[in-house]
Amino acid sequence: MEFISKLMIAAASSGSGKTTFTMGLLRALRNRGLSVQPYKCGPDYIDTKWHTLAAGRESVNLDIWMGGKEHVRNVFDKYSREAAICVAEGAMGMFDGYDKAYGSSAEIAGVIGAKTILVVNAKSAAYSVAPTIYGFCHFSKKYGTEIAGVVFNQVASENHFTFLKEACNDAGIECFGYIRKEKDIELPSRHLGLTIDERFRIDSFIERVAKMVEETVDIDRIIEATTMPVTHKALENSLQHIKKLHFPFFPELCPKRIAIAYDEGFNFTYRANIDYLKDTGADIIFFSPCKDDKLPEHTDLLYLPGGYPEFFLKELAANVSMKQSIREYIEQGGYAYAECGGMLYLCRSIIGMDSQKYEMVGALDVTGTFEGMKLHLGYRELQMQTHEASDSIRGHEFHYSDILIHETADSSIGVQYSAKGKEMKTKLFRYKNLIAGYTHFYWANRCADES
Repeated sequence: MEFISKLMIAAASSGSGKTTFTMGLLRALRNRGLSVQPYKCGPDYIDTKWHTLAAGRESVNLDIWMGGKEHVRNVFDKYSREAAICVAEGAMGMFDGYDKAYGSSAEIAGVIGAKTILVVNAKSAAYSVAPTIYGFCHFSKKYGTEIAGVVFNQVASENHFTFLKEACNDAGIECFGYIRKEKDIELPSRHLGLTIDERFRIDSFIERVAKMVEETVDIDRIIEATTMPVTHKALENSLQHIKKLHFPFFPELCPKRIAIAYDEGFNFTYRANIDYLKDTGADIIFFSPCKDDKLPEHTDLLYLPGGYPEFFLKELAANVSMKQSIREYIEQGGYAYAECGGMLYLCRSIIGMDSQKYEMVGALDVTGTFEGMKLHLGYRELQMQTHEASDSIRGHEFHYSDILIHETADSSIGVQYSAKGKEMKTKLFRYKNLIAGYTHFYWANRCADES
């Protein structure tokens, strides 16, 4: 019989230290020579980059609202097949979902059959953590998951840890250890492009946290407490093969070569989305809008994902040949899909954080701006109506920029709603065979198996 360790790292609230602990644990396991597969609950495409750096294996999103429970279960199983340990990082608090606890880390843990490690911020607290731990342990049973034990963060001393262990004992839950309170241990900002310099800084941070985790957390006991048999049913469910691409915006298209922008400025993608495109048999070519001089030859679908174009506006503006290549492709009727940062790149221009205007591709008659930056975020569901039928697709919106719409800009091809059903102002533009908007859509669950 095969065995695997499956654990969910959750917390009482955001800011408890679960990301720091997750990255430290991932790197510590990797340093031991173990094959570890990271996951991230929710639509976050930044933490997955950090997980990938820490584990040496690409992280995968698990999102019930965007994909559904069965899809989440199959995705988890698919990417777990070559791993000895699977580590999923939760989002926000353990029971925070799109509607009460629906879609939360607790519900996802139950769906994938993982045991939970609860990270508790012990700053300015001691024995008082006992009722919090007790409540979380008993409430978790409602969602079919079990808290295997606790790891404390921001622990000031061994004496402090003694009180915390006593709290665990009286709450009836195992304590796996703690992370010390360190003044110069600070999580690097997530709003950074993954340049070589930033990768080095993040990697150094991860390695330092990994050493702390090795010193004060019982990793062997965590593995032991979260190890369980691998079920053949789970493996069978994960073996899906897509025979035909069902891309929601271009249902008539069966591309042979898909060009995907991927560099320091454009890298916000969902792994399952990319693998979905690969599984159709299409030839996937990655290119850099910053450094390459033209689109890959014989492209019949262009995908421009989101990222950090605001940090590379000078490079993007100066690469005239690439801008011309993309503009000509779109003007000639080439199929293209762009989201968030990729959409901004297709604008007439972008007003940067320095208030300077930078000329972009010019395929869309809109201007992007980073002046007066304001966060826009939340789940989105697009309702589309075509000549043949209606369709919908779900995704997530997260950006600080805005767009200035000119009179000649096309109107949105559909209406977008929040997870609560509220109509949103977010537009999705169409120009010839280009679809572009702010929402990061999730299509990996849209299988069209013709077997």
